[in-house]
Amino acid sequence: MDIKIIAKTDVDPLDLASHAAGVCYQSVIPEFGKRLDVEKRLFKPSHHTTLQHHSVTFAVEGIAVGDITFGMHLAHPFYNSDQRSGRYAAKMFLEPEDAYAKIEKYIKQFWPEVDGEILEKVMNYVKRGVGIYHGNIKKAEEVAEKFVSEERPFASEIIKKNIPKYAQEQMRMFIPVIFPTAFNLTLNKTALIAMYESAWTPPMRYVTEEMVRLFTDKYPETVFMFNLERRRKTDWAASLNDISIRGVKHEPELELLNIYNADKFVEPSDDITHPVDRLHFTPEMMNNSIGEIATKIKISLAAMGQDQRHRTIRRSAPQFTGDFYLPPILRELGLEQEAISYLNEWKKIGRFAPETLVMILAPYGAMATYEKAGSFNAIAHEQGKRLCWCAQEEIYHLGKLQRLAIEEKFGKKHPLLNIFEPPCYRNGKCTEGDRYCGRDRSQKLRNSDNYFPKRKI
Repeated sequence: MDIKIIAKTDVDPLDLASHAAGVCYQSVIPEFGKRLDVEKRLFKPSHHTTLQHHSVTFAVEGIAVGDITFGMHLAHPFYNSDQRSGRYAAKMFLEPEDAYAKIEKYIKQFWPEVDGEILEKVMNYVKRGVGIYHGNIKKAEEVAEKFVSEERPFASEIIKKNIPKYAQEQMRMFIPVIFPTAFNLTLNKTALIAMYESAWTPPMRYVTEEMVRLFTDKYPETVFMFNLERRRKTDWAASLNDISIRGVKHEPELELLNIYNADKFVEPSDDITHPVDRLHFTPEMMNNSIGEIATKIKISLAAMGQDQRHRTIRRSAPQFTGDFYLPPILRELGLEQEAISYLNEWKKIGRFAPETLVMILAPYGAMATYEKAGSFNAIAHEQGKRLCWCAQEEIYHLGKLQRLAIEEKFGKKHPLLNIFEPPCYRNGKCTEGDRYCGRDRSQKLRNSDNYFPKRKI
C-alpha cells in the first residue's frame, strides 16, 4: 500500500491553532506566528475547534475496497473523499494476476496467521469470483447492448461506448471487495486524531498509523496529539457468524420507518440545488433541517459504497443479510445458482478466517442492511440524481422505492415527492450534457405514471 500527503494547509498547524485561539480570546486579531502552548491550553482542555482549521489530503493506493466501505468511510462524516470507481475504471478487474499477487501480499501483511492451506482456500475463492466475472463479461456486454437499445432509444455514441462499463458495473457483483483500489482523503487534524485512535481493523490501523507518521514527519511538534495508549485494541467486523445464506434478490429493499415534520417541508427551487447545492446554506431552507425521513434498507455492497457518498445522512452499523444482489444482466445470464454457491463458499471461509478478513472477502453482490435517517435537506441532496438514469441501476431502484413509500403514505400530490425526481422530470431538459442517458423524456411520458419504470441498465 502506498500512502502520500499530496496537499496540506500552507502554514504550521500549531501556529494556526494559536492564531484561532487568539481570535477567540483577544479584542484584536493577533499577529500570526505567536504560538501558545497548544498542548496545555488547547489540546488537553479540548478546545479542538482551533485545531480544525488545518487540513491535509492523503492519496492512498492499494487499499482494499472493503477497507474503505467497512472502514475509512463507515462511521464518521468529517472527511472529503474521492475513490476509484468500480463502475467506470475499465482496467480495475482486467489484470487479475497482478491483483492476485497484491491481494495475497495484503492478507499476509495484515493477517499473518492466515497461511498454508487456509490462504490457498481464500485465494481460490477470490480467483473463482474473478473467473465468473471474466467467464461472463463478454456475454454481459451483449446483454447490456440489448438493454440499451430497448430502454434508451436516443442513446448517444457516448452511451453506447459505455456499454462495456455497464456490463462491468453489474458483473462486478462476483468480485470480492478485497480487490485493491485507491482514494484521496482530506481530513482536518482532529478527524485524523480520532481515526487514528478509533481504527478497528488491521488495515485501518496501518493506514491511519502511516497517515500520522507522514503528518508528524512534517510537523514533529504535533506528536503529542497522537497517543498510542488511546488507540483501540479490539477489532470490529460485520459478522457472518449468525447469518444463513438465503438466496438472491433482484431489487434492493426499503422500509419507511418514519417521517417527522412533513408539514414544515419547504420545496427547494432548482437553482438552489444546481450546479452548486445551497440547501444547507440558505435561511429559507432551515426548516427542512428539522424535518426527517428514516428508513431501513437492504442493498449490495456495491450500492452501499455509493450510499456512503452522502455524509449528511446518518446510518446504523451494517449487518450482512445472507442474500446476493443479482442485477438484471446477471439475471438474464441465469447466474442465480452461481451466486448462491459463491455466497456459500464465502460462508465456509468465515468458519476459519478472521472476521475482519472475512468481511472484506464478501463479494460486491453480498447484501447488507442498516437504518438511515436524514433531514429533508440532506435527503434532497442525496436524492438529487438518484432517479436520473446516469445513476447506478440499484441506487435508482432504491430511490424509486423511497418515492413510492412516501407516495403511499401521503398520496401522489405531496410536495415531498418533488425531491425524488430527476432533473429532467419537470421540463424534459437533461443537466448531464453529453452524458444524456438516451431515455424517452417526452411530455406524454412525463405526464404519465410510467416515468419511473424498472430499469435493466
